[in-house]
Amino acid sequence: MSEQLYYTDYLELDKILDSQHPKSDLKTDEMLFIIIHQAYELWFKMVIHELDHVRDIFSQDNVNDNAGEMSIAFHKLKRVAKIFEVVNQQVNILETMTPMDFLEFRDLLVPSSGFQSLQFRIIEAKLGLKMEQRYKSNYYKNTRPGGFNQQDYETINSVESEATLKSLLIKWAERTPFFDESLWKEYQSKFPVVDGLQKFWSDYKQIYKSSLSGSVELRQFDELERIFYKEGLGEFSMEAMRAVLFIMLYRNQPIFQLPFDLLSTLIDIDELLSQFRYKHMLMARRMIGMRSGTGGTSGAGYLEGALRQHYIFKELTEVSTFLIERSHLPVLPKSVKEKMSFNA
Repeated sequence: MSEQLYYTDYLELDKILDSQHPKSDLKTDEMLFIIIHQAYELWFKMVIHELDHVRDIFSQDNVNDNAGEMSIAFHKLKRVAKIFEVVNQQVNILETMTPMDFLEFRDLLVPSSGFQSLQFRIIEAKLGLKMEQRYKSNYYKNTRPGGFNQQDYETINSVESEATLKSLLIKWAERTPFFDESLWKEYQSKFPVVDGLQKFWSDYKQIYKSSLSGSVELRQFDELERIFYKEGLGEFSMEAMRAVLFIMLYRNQPIFQLPFDLLSTLIDIDELLSQFRYKHMLMARRMIGMRSGTGGTSGAGYLEGALRQHYIFKELTEVSTFLIERSHLPVLPKSVKEKMSFNA
């Protein structure tokens, strides 16, 4: 008869609970500091697990909504968002430590730093943050004290060579099958069709322009031309941007509800990552003022730069600029609605 599984053994609590080894004596708050950061890393491991599952789904040539793949991807990403909500709350616990409490053991940490969190860098890279987009990217490409060790450095380089969730999302959006001209034969244009444009996008362009007022807003029309009719935005091609906008405009169509929820969740994740950076920037200012970070960065200054620059799905948030009132949406032809049907 096999030995019965025991709670402590199943969770390997002996290993986990024996992995806190403060460099100072037990009268400091170093135990709190260690446990909070270990909890971060456990959550980061879970996030990486979920992101890999979602990337596997989107790496397929066809993401089958009818088979539930989109639903699985959405729920995995929703879980990632919830994890980052918890991670952000953990900062509040860490802030029960005062600056003088931190000074009691801070020098013992040099040159280690939260900057060296390999898993957090992997999360950013798997989502789609490229090295050249990082604030002070020269910080990342070194193995000097305060930077990454050689093994972690090579791991980051390897992860950056993989397909990111963002790049896979772009390819998925570009495959949106709703603009085959054969589907739009019965479409009733509201305006004269602009030469060279598909009928829907010709109408949308004119509806959007009529919704603008004043010289400032009219400048947005030039952006519309550039993004949706010429070159796209950031890493998103024109075709991908059109697909995202179409999903957001017609999000109440049954087939678009899950894709809309998924896109919205990616925006949520970006915002939660931003909140994580913001909370750490404020905490760094509170704890160390204008001192350098233990790993040699500029401390709060570096965190502020990363906060401003490290947005991954900025293109998705900017689509809101180009929405029009629901009451002004063009009526879709029957053939397009049938294509949108789950029974198509």
